[in-house]
Amino acid sequence: MKEKPDYISEIRRMKAEKNAIILAHYYQTGDIQDIADFVGDSLALSQKAASNNADIILFAGVRFMAETAKILAPEKKILLPDINAGCSLADSCKAKDFKKFIKDNPGRTIVSYVNTTAEIKALSDIICTSSNAISIVNSLPFEEKIIFAPDRNLGNYVLNKTGRDIIVWNGTCHVHEEFSLEAILKLKEQNTDAKIIVHPECELPVRMVADYIGSTAALLKFTKEDNGNCYIIATEPGIIHQMKKENPYKTYIPAPPRDSTCGCSECNFMKLITIEKIYNCLKNEKPEIKLNEKLITAAQKPIKRMLEISGKTGN
Repeated sequence: MKEKPDYISEIRRMKAEKNAIILAHYYQTGDIQDIADFVGDSLALSQKAASNNADIILFAGVRFMAETAKILAPEKKILLPDINAGCSLADSCKAKDFKKFIKDNPGRTIVSYVNTTAEIKALSDIICTSSNAISIVNSLPFEEKIIFAPDRNLGNYVLNKTGRDIIVWNGTCHVHEEFSLEAILKLKEQNTDAKIIVHPECELPVRMVADYIGSTAALLKFTKEDNGNCYIIATEPGIIHQMKKENPYKTYIPAPPRDSTCGCSECNFMKLITIEKIYNCLKNEKPEIKLNEKLITAAQKPIKRMLEISGKTGN
């Protein structure tokens, strides 16, 4: 029987040989986070994609993230280990439907979440992430009318925090929509010292019971710097790997989904990526993300505007 290759060693060898780097999102499994050259949330990964000397960027994440890397670094070869690693939120906003939505609501600045396809980015004025959505909106004149897409929960969170005139697209993330408020409150009863920390893509009732609301990176920072010892975490549980690395002596409890047969609310798409797929992807240099030049040029503008605003505001 043919012996399986030592995937980790081979990945490291091929990275050096091919001048490749691996970018991994916090929602990847721990083994993938550990083999990555850089682990981060959407904003940090976008910035890293734009500033590196690699010839090949392998994205351990989902398709819209790999597309963003291609948009920011069109001269590089961008690889995605599983082409089926999509995003329920990005899929909830189709370009044809969004064009009509814009036409039906004229005269508005279009702020789109990074969790969108390249086509949606090309239709937008500014891109944002959960880290900087509020500061991006607040950077605009107060009287400016806005369309926010595609996440309705993040959009309404931003609306409530900024008091702006915002129309929100009705899109959702299957992970953050599925947390059970009842189960979270039950966990709180069983762990009275626990702090409930929540991603802003979660539904309003879950956000209302939160001790802290923030992006994935902000939740990680909070658990690192906070003086508490126990946290109920309402976001994709992949982040817990980094939390444990930062402070292994604290307790991290993933918030349960409504479906009681599941232990925690994982992103099905993120978990399509495996070490073996990363090995095969680097070896064969495919699947490769390819976008036409016109689309890249159009999508670059709102992303670069986000990065410029983020650079000025520090968010």
